[in-house]
Amino acid sequence: MSLLQISEPNQSKNPHQHRYALGIDLGTTHSLVAVVRSGRSEVLAFGQSPLLPSVVYYGKKSSRPIVGNDALNYADDHKNTIISAKRFMGRAKSDIKFSHPYDLSGNHQTMPAFLTAQGEKSPVETSAHILRHLKNHAAAALPPDSIQGAVITVPAYFDDAQRAATKDAATAAGLNVLRLLNEPTAAAIAYGIDKNTAQGNYLVYDLGGGTFDVSLLRLSEGVFEVLATGGNSALGGDDIDRLIAHWLIQSSHLTPADIDETEKSRLAKLAKTYKQALSSQDSVVIEVEIGGILVTQTLNNDMLSEIIQPVIRRTIQSCEQVMRDAKIDKSNLNDIILVGGSTRMPVIQNAVTAYFERTPLCNINPDEVVAIGAGIAADQLINQSNETLLLLDVTPLSLGIETMGGLVEVIIPRNTPIPVTRRQVFTTHQDGQTGMIIRVVQGERDTVANCRGLARFELHGIPPMKAGLARIEVTYAIDANGQLTVSARETTTDIISQIQVSPSYGLSEEQQEQLLQAGFIHAAEDKAARMLIETKVEAQRELLALQSALDEFTDLLSDEEQTNLRHHMQVTADSLNTDDKAAIDEAIKALKVHSDHFASVIMDKNVKDALTGTRNSDW
Repeated sequence: MSLLQISEPNQSKNPHQHRYALGIDLGTTHSLVAVVRSGRSEVLAFGQSPLLPSVVYYGKKSSRPIVGNDALNYADDHKNTIISAKRFMGRAKSDIKFSHPYDLSGNHQTMPAFLTAQGEKSPVETSAHILRHLKNHAAAALPPDSIQGAVITVPAYFDDAQRAATKDAATAAGLNVLRLLNEPTAAAIAYGIDKNTAQGNYLVYDLGGGTFDVSLLRLSEGVFEVLATGGNSALGGDDIDRLIAHWLIQSSHLTPADIDETEKSRLAKLAKTYKQALSSQDSVVIEVEIGGILVTQTLNNDMLSEIIQPVIRRTIQSCEQVMRDAKIDKSNLNDIILVGGSTRMPVIQNAVTAYFERTPLCNINPDEVVAIGAGIAADQLINQSNETLLLLDVTPLSLGIETMGGLVEVIIPRNTPIPVTRRQVFTTHQDGQTGMIIRVVQGERDTVANCRGLARFELHGIPPMKAGLARIEVTYAIDANGQLTVSARETTTDIISQIQVSPSYGLSEEQQEQLLQAGFIHAAEDKAARMLIETKVEAQRELLALQSALDEFTDLLSDEEQTNLRHHMQVTADSLNTDDKAAIDEAIKALKVHSDHFASVIMDKNVKDALTGTRNSDW
């Protein structure tokens, strides 16, 4: 007797086939892919190593792109071998301040492309080649057609543009993106699941090849909540290599200007080998020729600590900022989790231990922990696991809307858990206004001029009404991938306008630091500026309302009353041309005496008109 395999309508034709989802750590220096098999998340190896170099060769020696270890064979062809493409993701050409050997195309306001022997290659395309290689490698290790999607990790500090660029790269690689997941959150998943971590506060220190992220998480009853995030999207092991190379150049009594890019690239690779050697031994003997000069040095970990102090100091400063944001002292941390290949360095581990006064967790391979966590999250999403795991990421910068006077009204404050939807009602400021411009801004300052504009769109069809009567409901919605959608709805007509915010480029390192720090540095200044602007706006609205009332009810006032009212209106208007808040307040106070009288006269008339012809019996 033969057996029949039965599947339900609209279900898989092979219901017993296991569904796999990939966890991909798309790193600056290396990338990894993990998958849950037999109930355990494991990283798939490329030969002897699970690390795939995030390198793509577009040179003349090949008719097609070469990815990974094979691409490293052409690393000397530095203009055609793209390394650390992640640093360029979602950025404008004008934002790229760090040193690199590539020829870039494009204007200053758009994401550039690498000029290679195989043509122009955007950072998105380069990342897509890496992701496709990871996908194909995983497909070869798993049953046919069993891969249902992927969770791809991104630095916690990636903004909307950088996240959008990552998602575009995944789509181009033929991947179904289940979710973009913050790298520190992925690490927390790995430790939380594998070690059944106790409730408390945990700081994730993630120093990779090209990015640094720090997140403060609270674990409670199976919930991972990110309290605050920070970091630097252009700081990592590559910078350590360059600092060591710079030290070598100084040892030869030359200057960086005396060294060409090919030589600098060679020295950076040598610096990397010295750095890695010091992870397992106390010192390393260096013999290298630089510009025709033989340099002989002994480098130990104490010397290395001094050389890379700029990187260490900036990572600790980011940790301090995150703890201030979360209002948590380092003494209240349960543990520190180290993530990223650069945390293998004893000098980094010692610096973290010294600052936090405790030994950090490094039980899981720091190179693999992000991919392992992403694999767990991907498996739960695709197989609808009943695990009690809940992920709450946060938005790294405040999101707001421009209001009258160039002020920012914050809709979603920074460090708000996502996904999130927030609504706020606004109104018109002029009589008969039928349209409204919605300007979306990002930043921590009170004025639009000091924040970053993300998008602008218009809402038309507002019924003409008196100023202040229209009701415009503005909605900000951030999905689990950190993508922002803004919509505006006029409540009486239900007319809707919306935009998905995907800026053409991301924030530079300097802009990121400026936006976060400026809110604290200029807090008092911004408070005074906001109070002045709000006073001016309120005075302008009062003058507009009075002028509208005068146009309609001027006959209700005597000539003397009209003269006095118009005089004080003019005095108030003149005061608005200054920044003297005290003078403006005084003018408004003097005007209020006459405006209140005018309002009472209008009210008396309206009441009289309403009661005209009304009998007592009507009541």
